[in-house]
Amino acid sequence: MPGDYDIEYASPWAGANYMPVSVRGTAAAEWDKNTWGPLEDLARNHPDAGIHFQQCEIHNRSKDVGTATAEWFAELLSPNPWFKDVVPSFRSIPKSELGPGIDSATDFTSVCINTAIYLPWLVSQCLKNGVIFKRAAFKHISDAARPDVHPAKKVDLVVNCTGLGAAKLGGVEDKTVVPARGQIVLVRNDAGKMLDVSGTDDGDGEACYVMTRAAGGGTILGGCYQKGNSESGVDPNLAVRIMKRAVALCPALTGGKGIEHLDIIRHGVGLRPVREGGTRIEKERIGGSWIVHNYGAGGAGYQSSYGCAMAAVKLVEEALENRAKL
Repeated sequence: MPGDYDIEYASPWAGANYMPVSVRGTAAAEWDKNTWGPLEDLARNHPDAGIHFQQCEIHNRSKDVGTATAEWFAELLSPNPWFKDVVPSFRSIPKSELGPGIDSATDFTSVCINTAIYLPWLVSQCLKNGVIFKRAAFKHISDAARPDVHPAKKVDLVVNCTGLGAAKLGGVEDKTVVPARGQIVLVRNDAGKMLDVSGTDDGDGEACYVMTRAAGGGTILGGCYQKGNSESGVDPNLAVRIMKRAVALCPALTGGKGIEHLDIIRHGVGLRPVREGGTRIEKERIGGSWIVHNYGAGGAGYQSSYGCAMAAVKLVEEALENRAKL
């Protein structure tokens, strides 16, 4: 729940932003596309959600081709990505405006989310619509359909959004779900824009990105994508590398000075719930109940959230319609 800080609850630690990495023509790209509209609306019309517009620059280095980060960001790094007609003001940055070592770059208007505001806001929207929140520990997905779980003593359908828990939850036990460790530094310094680069010189599993959260939420410096790594402690050496890369990419953070001029709020570690083959949005019957699955979004949880929800709702409606016919 919002307010909890647990390594397996990656949401509070995320940037978070809209920076699609999904491949053109896939279901994931459709989910990302369907998410932009709601996020844009929140940024424009609902300041209480903690989302604001921010210009985003994507820098590409040809020497990163074939690395894990460049493969992960392949669509994002494309000069002609599928989302260029979705986000506002997409353009290629002229070579004359690029810094040393950068071979090409694009920029567009994106959004950055202050997760400390947005997550409680989502809870408030649920409460406003009559949702009842309960904490419980389930060993099997069917436990969520027990009559004693719900005040009405009747459960028509269960939506499974258990993230990393899907790997060990009985009835699901999806072993294709694995953690991808991320580490960030949250600072008070203002970057002024969002930046991302295709790779680093510090290792295949490391990345460099900078984004300033809405409503005084600080600036996120990242990061890494360490698949299969569940280490919960902050790696101080990695933290130093993250800060050095961020200051080099965005000198405005410190006015051209070193990392000792970064005003650190906290360090953070979270595990992205990555699923081989991508997010699972499917329905099935388990133990006599309809289950709709929506898990495994990895690092795309925020930027695909509304699209994934729309797809899951469609399956919920189909399942309940089938139930009515029975």
